[in-house]
Amino acid sequence: MVSAARIWVILSRVPILILAIAVLAVSTAAVFHTPAMAQEEQRRGWSLRDLLFLRRSERVEPPRQIQRAGPRKSKARKPRAAPRRPAEPATPIVEKAPDARTVLVVGDFMASGLAEGLDTAFAENTKIRIVVRSNGSSGFVRDDFYNWPEQIKSLIETEKPAAVIVMLGSNDRQQMRVNGEREQPRSEAWIDEYERRTEAFGKAIASAKVPYLWVGMPAFKAPKMTSDMLAFNDIYRTTAESHGGEFVDIWDGFVDEDGAFVTSGPDINGQPVRLRTDDGIYVSKAGKRKLAFYAEKPLMKILGMTAPTGTPATYAPAGAPVEAPAPAPMAVDRTVPMLLSDPALDGGSELLGAAAPAKADGSGQKLVVEGKAPAASPGRADDFSWPPRGQPAAAAATETTTAITP
Repeated sequence: MVSAARIWVILSRVPILILAIAVLAVSTAAVFHTPAMAQEEQRRGWSLRDLLFLRRSERVEPPRQIQRAGPRKSKARKPRAAPRRPAEPATPIVEKAPDARTVLVVGDFMASGLAEGLDTAFAENTKIRIVVRSNGSSGFVRDDFYNWPEQIKSLIETEKPAAVIVMLGSNDRQQMRVNGEREQPRSEAWIDEYERRTEAFGKAIASAKVPYLWVGMPAFKAPKMTSDMLAFNDIYRTTAESHGGEFVDIWDGFVDEDGAFVTSGPDINGQPVRLRTDDGIYVSKAGKRKLAFYAEKPLMKILGMTAPTGTPATYAPAGAPVEAPAPAPMAVDRTVPMLLSDPALDGGSELLGAAAPAKADGSGQKLVVEGKAPAASPGRADDFSWPPRGQPAAAAATETTTAITP
C-alpha cells in the first residue's frame, strides 16, 4: 500500500503540473494565434482563455488562406493598331457602247498588270474596251510552250482590235535552244536568235495592219535581272520602230534619281505609294495604274482621241486621220532689251505699260559719255564760282579781310 506521506507528495505536485500544462497551452495558442483569430475575438468579444476552453463545436477555424491586399496588377495594354488608310472609292462600272473601240493587250504577267491599270484608267469611258489575252509564263525563249508570232495572228483575227499593246519579256532570262544546242542568256548566239524571234513577232502585227504600242520592261530588285531588262528594251525598241510600232519607255517611273530600283515612289498624282511587291518582281495596284499612265497618251493618239481641258472627249472614226486643231494666235508683248550704260535706252521709247519718258536735257549724256559734270546750282555747296553767283560785284569788292594783331 501507498503510504500517506507518498500520497501527500503526489497531491502537492499536482498544482505545479497543472500550472505547467496551462503555461504550455497558452504559449502554444499564442504561437498559432493568427490575425484572423484576433479579428474574430474582437468581433465576438472573446478572450484567449475562451478560445482555449470552448467546446469543439464553438471553436472558430482559422481560414486556410488569407488573401492580402496589395496593388492590383494592371493588364498590359495591347498596342493600338495603326489607323487604316481610307478605302479607295470603288471605280464605277460603266457599260461600254456597242461601237466601243477594242484595245488588245498581250504579253506575260506584266501585261496582265498593265491591262488592269488600263481598265481602271478607262473605266468610265464608254468608247474604249480593254481586252487582255496574256499568258503569264510565256516569252520569246520557250516557243515550244507558247509561240507568240503565231498566236498573235489568231488573236488579232478573233478580237479585231483598233490597237494592240505588247508587254513581254520578263520570263526570257533563261537558256534557249538554238540549232539543237542550249545557249546561255545574252550570249552571241542567244542574242541573234532572240532578235530573230522578236522580228517575227513585229512582222506578224505589222502584217495585220493594226497600230500597236510596245511597252518596255521596268527595273527589278535583282541587279542582274535589271541589267538584262535594259538590254531587252533596246531590242524591243528597235523591233517596234522598224515595223511601224511605237516603243513606250517606262523605266524612269520605277527607279530613283540614280537609276536604281525602288519599291516605293510617286504615283500618277505625285503621292508616295508602294509600287512593287516585296519580291521586287510584281507590281502593286498603284504600280499597275502607273504602267497604264505611260501608255494612255500614245494610245489616245493612235485611236484619234482628243480631250482638251474642260471639254468632253471626242473620238474619230476608225482609220480616219487625226487633225490637230489650229493653235490660237499668241499675242507677243515685248520690248527691245535695254543696256544699263545706254542713256538712249537702246532705241526703246517706253517701258511696258508706261508712258513715254520726258525728254532729257542732255546733262545725263554729258556725265556718262563725256565725263562732264553739269554746272552747280547757285548757292549749292559745290558752287565754287567767284564772285558768288547771285551776289552783286560791288558788295563783294567792299569785303576786306582784317588782319589779326597780337
